[in-house]
Amino acid sequence: MSKIHIIINPAAGTEEPINAYIQESLNGISYEVKEAIESGDIHKIATEVAEDASMVVVYGGDGSVCEAAKALHGKRTPLFILPGGTANVMAKEIGMPADTREALAILASGEYSIKAIDMGIVNGCPFLLRINLGILADMITETSTELKDRWGQWAYGITAFREMPSEGLVYKIRVDGQQYDQQAVGLTVTNAGNIGKEGYSFAPGISVTDGLLDIIALNESNLLSLIKLAGNIMLHQESADIKHLKAKEISISLPQQARFLCDDVEQSASDLYISVSPSSLNIAYPTI
Repeated sequence: MSKIHIIINPAAGTEEPINAYIQESLNGISYEVKEAIESGDIHKIATEVAEDASMVVVYGGDGSVCEAAKALHGKRTPLFILPGGTANVMAKEIGMPADTREALAILASGEYSIKAIDMGIVNGCPFLLRINLGILADMITETSTELKDRWGQWAYGITAFREMPSEGLVYKIRVDGQQYDQQAVGLTVTNAGNIGKEGYSFAPGISVTDGLLDIIALNESNLLSLIKLAGNIMLHQESADIKHLKAKEISISLPQQARFLCDDVEQSASDLYISVSPSSLNIAYPTI
């Protein structure tokens, strides 16, 4: 008989007695718990249990959620998120409570609905959240733990200001057959709009259910460009100086091999081939 499979990342950012919470909340429900010990375990476990599970539940941050999503891409088995990280972008995107016991209460009561959401594909590999290039990648990889501990998510903005290059790269971008030469200091191709704070998105109208990906280019290498991007996010409006396009298929060519982040995992390439994978992940949305 199928049952709920729960995967725990014990290294998640939140320190709380998750096993005790699970036992307390899911009394009388058939479930099995496995811990991810090594890198790659979440993807491996989710792949192994997907065919027999009624649902795969992941406790962890966005890295853990993205690994499980890749394993469940194109499968019928739904994903349930127990937010246990720092930003919890995907949990906020779907309205899952940040409190673990509240999220477990939703799981136990069945007060959720299963919806199919989009994922992306980059160079043949599925991703859930986004691809970041330029300063939008550097601000994540170069922000120290000490800075994050002191300033929280503001630390990324501080790093972006410190690391801002004098000029951007010229990205040759093909968007649904139309060619653009875009000079930018930072570029993101995003499936989800949320930036890790509930109610705040890179730009208005970004959705994980619209069958499209969103491209956002940060054009200028100065403080004003960061302020304009912050204005997009804080005021829920578009800025004429921040290029925003929607597309199903995107190719990006860089003048040289460069670092990029795929769901915050560092990779490198000179050419990126990106497409949307519509309605390819089943995920539990809270209904209360």
